[in-house]
Amino acid sequence: MSEIDEASDGEARPMPALRRWVLGARPKTLSLSQVPVLAGTWLAAEAGDWRLDATVVAMIATGCIQIGTNLWNDAADAARGVDMPDRLGPPRVTALGLLDGAAVRRAALGAFGVAMLAGGYLAWLGGWPIVLIGLVALVLGYAYSSGPWPLSGLPVGELLVIAFFGVVAVSGTVWLHGGDPLAGQVLALGLVVGFPAAAVLMLNNHRDRVQDARAGRRTLAILAGPTASRALYVGALGAGLALGIGLAPSQWMFAPVLFAAWLSLDIWRLPISAELNRLIARTGLFQIVLVLAVALG
Repeated sequence: MSEIDEASDGEARPMPALRRWVLGARPKTLSLSQVPVLAGTWLAAEAGDWRLDATVVAMIATGCIQIGTNLWNDAADAARGVDMPDRLGPPRVTALGLLDGAAVRRAALGAFGVAMLAGGYLAWLGGWPIVLIGLVALVLGYAYSSGPWPLSGLPVGELLVIAFFGVVAVSGTVWLHGGDPLAGQVLALGLVVGFPAAAVLMLNNHRDRVQDARAGRRTLAILAGPTASRALYVGALGAGLALGIGLAPSQWMFAPVLFAAWLSLDIWRLPISAELNRLIARTGLFQIVLVLAVALG
């Protein structure tokens, strides 16, 4: 991909600016920041007490943190030379010259700024625990691709995703609605949400292991090797599924069971290539289907 699109009539036309920014935001995985908020809201509603404003503002805050992290990662990886022409993953706007790196960084800071404004309202609702969660999330968003040891190049990414895109996000949402964030059901649902999110990261790192190793990264997929990283992806799907069945065993679990089996067959069948990109959105959809099955059950 370059700064032009191939039109239906074969004529090359400039890619619209809006599409470039949407590409940089990585919309295929934005559900990963929204599902835990909706899951926590569902638990609060089950308990008979929830607030629409808390849900909407929390979705804005978490979405902006994820978008800011994605944009900052896009610019930082281009600057470090991680995203090379032989990249197998989805296109990155800075490395391809679709957007200027400085502009992408400013947009990332803008997204973090909106998250802070939304977080101010959430802090008014939830007090110091929400302030702490928000500050840590912002720091992690920056540190994911920056600093002397970017988290994106260390073998801790999947654990951080389980923690913050799963347990912390669900528990924090429940707290905003006045519930007990440490209740067993809350923590279990956080893990149900978090394991598929970690599977998305494992999938990305499995696909990019050669390019990442060349750039000096030491992700879990690199340390484990291709066979074990495939097994870890399947294990993350299975762990989320098993916890979901434990929370709400019902006929509704038939759908995520089949979905997990389909994804597991694909990860073993497909070579390390751009073909793996089709599993990114599907793994995010599996998370949604799993949480819906738990709610319906």
